[in-house]
Amino acid sequence: MGSFKKNTKETFLGLHEMVQEYWSDFLVFLKETWPILLFILLALMFAWWYADPPPPRHVVMATGAPGGSYEILGKKYAEFFAQQGVKLELKATKGAQENIALLVDRKDPVQAAFVQAGVYNPSGVEGIESLGSITYDPIWFFYRDPEVKDIHSQAMKALGELKKNVVISVGVEGGSSHAQAMQVLKASGLDRVPHFVYLPEEQGVQAIKKGEIDAIFIADTFEAPNVQALINDPELHLSNFSRAEAYARALPYLTILNVPEGAFSLSRNFPNKDIKLLSTTTNLLIDDRMHPAIQFLFIEAAKSINGKATFFSKRGEFPAFKNSTLPESPVAVHFEKNGSPWLMNYLPFWLAEMINRLLFIMLPLFVFAYPALMALPSFRKKRMQNKLIRMYGTLKQYEQELTMDEGPIDRDAYLKKLDLLEYQVLNIELSKSMSSDYYALRTSIDYVRSCLNRGVHPYQTKAFNNPSV
Repeated sequence: MGSFKKNTKETFLGLHEMVQEYWSDFLVFLKETWPILLFILLALMFAWWYADPPPPRHVVMATGAPGGSYEILGKKYAEFFAQQGVKLELKATKGAQENIALLVDRKDPVQAAFVQAGVYNPSGVEGIESLGSITYDPIWFFYRDPEVKDIHSQAMKALGELKKNVVISVGVEGGSSHAQAMQVLKASGLDRVPHFVYLPEEQGVQAIKKGEIDAIFIADTFEAPNVQALINDPELHLSNFSRAEAYARALPYLTILNVPEGAFSLSRNFPNKDIKLLSTTTNLLIDDRMHPAIQFLFIEAAKSINGKATFFSKRGEFPAFKNSTLPESPVAVHFEKNGSPWLMNYLPFWLAEMINRLLFIMLPLFVFAYPALMALPSFRKKRMQNKLIRMYGTLKQYEQELTMDEGPIDRDAYLKKLDLLEYQVLNIELSKSMSSDYYALRTSIDYVRSCLNRGVHPYQTKAFNNPSV
């Protein structure tokens, strides 16, 4: 038992001595190599703040008309961002065209926006990238004219059969619903047949419910309040796009959605037959200068909010690249292939981003710093050796002076010089690996001192050759 305690004590003493030795060497290392370490630290700080700046804590996003579905969706995104320590400011707009204009304007603070596919000309848009589509937006055509009864009728054929003075709301100019309605009507050659009115969506819904207009185009999600108000009105009819495949070929950004009989209302059996709808998608567009970390945060928000199962989409279907007519963000492409950075799955946004930036900056930096770091031990050893060599040089100089001096030797003066030199050696901070060099120098000093303390000095040629001296 006693032997075990003794061995344990000796082990801990050995570890304690080892730690002290390494700590002492480390302090000497810092004193000797601080210029290189300072340079590396400054380079790292420069890269940290300028080469890869931290993400902003405030982002501005354009949504849509006040009270619309995009504003509701934007509030969900703002809440998600707030949980991650970022303020997402929402800016209400007149619709898609204004959103695009804000993103194109490089001086405007808006950096993100909800925009439906097909409402803009991609050839005239620069500086904007897509983070993918986040939801389906069917193009709904509701009408109340009693002359059109067959829910299975072709939507555009129904328009042709309506009275020439029929009034149809096609949404506010510059808005998504208006752009989608005009695209479909133009493809059908009916864009000038009926009489159009340009009402905001909410006003158009109220107008058709009151019988003030005959039909309405609206492009919005199934869950949107305006769409639900139209679906739940038994006096309104919904047109079937039976030629959906033809429209999808004419307008490639469109997707075909199948609606089974009774899917909207089993009690009303609405629709009373299987129908097809044309649908665009809402794209999450950004300024291509947006910080990559904020882009990942937007994608994570889309994954959390829009990735849930809805009436038309499956769980995890969004965000996705569907019908994107603008360049895809490299960050979004990376997400599509590899998912989010793994740190974001386990750590808060800011901590994960900080670590990610450290890794991103430090790895390339050490490609250049590594040779310098590897040179530090030899650099330090070289400096120590140079100190010892300089002291050897001083000792050699003393010997040469003694050898060349033909007169009497001032023994006390040289002994003081040797004492001073030895004091300087004692104050040198050396690693234990150079102990042999250290003691070799002290031995050499002591040898010269012993020579001076002899009655006869071997340095003086005359005295050495004349024993009587």
